[in-house]
Formats: sequence, C-alpha cells, structure tokens
Amino acid sequence: METQQRAPIGRPRGFDAEEALEQAMRVFWERGYEGASLTDLTSAMGITRTSMYAAFGNKEDLFRKALERYTEGPAAYGARALRESTARQVATEFLSGAVRATTRPGCPAGCLGVQASLAAGDTGRAARDALVAWRNEGTVRLRDRFRQAVDEDDLPPDSDPGVLARYIMTVANGIAVQAASGITRDDLQQVADAALRNWPPA
Repeated sequence: METQQRAPIGRPRGFDAEEALEQAMRVFWERGYEGASLTDLTSAMGITRTSMYAAFGNKEDLFRKALERYTEGPAAYGARALRESTARQVATEFLSGAVRATTRPGCPAGCLGVQASLAAGDTGRAARDALVAWRNEGTVRLRDRFRQAVDEDDLPPDSDPGVLARYIMTVANGIAVQAASGITRDDLQQVADAALRNWPPA
C-alpha cells in the first residue's frame, strides 16, 4: 500500500517573494500608498492576503519593504552618484539619474519616494513619515558629500553644503513631479543641465 508523502517542514513558499515584492513596489509607485488597495497589491503579487501577511507583514510593513527595494533598484542612482570624484559630478549624476529613474520605459512615471504619499490622509501618516525620512536621508548624504568637497578644496570654502544638497534634492523632486505629468526625458534632462550652470566652480 502506498503511503502519502507529507510535504517537508519548512518548505519554500509557493511563490517568488522577490518578484512579489517587485510587483508591490510598482503598485505603490503607480498608485501611492493610500491608492494601493490590498486587492490591488495581492492581485499584482499573485498571492492571497494570508500569504502577503505571512511573508511581508501588514500594508505598512509591505510599503517599507517596497521602498527599500526601490532604493536599491530604480533609485540606486543616488548611492552611485555619491561615489563620483567631484562635487559637480555628484550633482550631475544625481540629477541625470533622477531623470532616468522617473522616465523609465515600462515603469510608472515619476518617483515612488516623492509621490507615494502626497495626498495621504491619516491612514497614510506612517507612509508619509517614512518618505519624509527617506528624502531627508538623501539630502543629508548629499550634504555630507559636499562638505567633504569643501574640505578637499573641490568646492569654494564659502560654499554651504546644506544649501547645495537641498538645491539638488529640490530639483530632483521637481523632475519627478514633472515626469509624472508626462514631460519627456529629453526635456527633463535639459532642466537638469540648466540647474547646474551656476554650480560653484572648483
């Protein structure tokens, strides 16, 4: 008589968690935190709500994981830009990266980090706070890099690293909003180029 084999304990999930998270990221990117319903998310991820909760936690937890994936994927240009050898190159690569990331073919237009909670109410407060912290962290990293540039005489000694960092971040955020409005990559790159014409000389 044949015996029924039991599934081994600790067997892998019946879905690709990385691909599911990728799809969740895209839903949040396109619809924002509050605009992304659990049905939208689980449908895109191809899993049940039970599986979502088991693998990723609640909607807020899922959003934070999706934001991490966005940071390491489409928004990885920020970390790459910081490794450039001069402050001007950092600023140039950061803005060009913002243009590319917000106008990627096959992806939602704009930036998940800018738009995902712009219209969030009380239920989206945690997501909004997470994104404020995310954007502020990016500004701090730029400031620290520009401060290093002042120390290395790559920027004039009277340069204000904090103002320069806020300037670059403000332009990048504006690029994201314009991209979401349908402005083309070429037009946005012209904006990025124009923003750097008055960059402090080395």
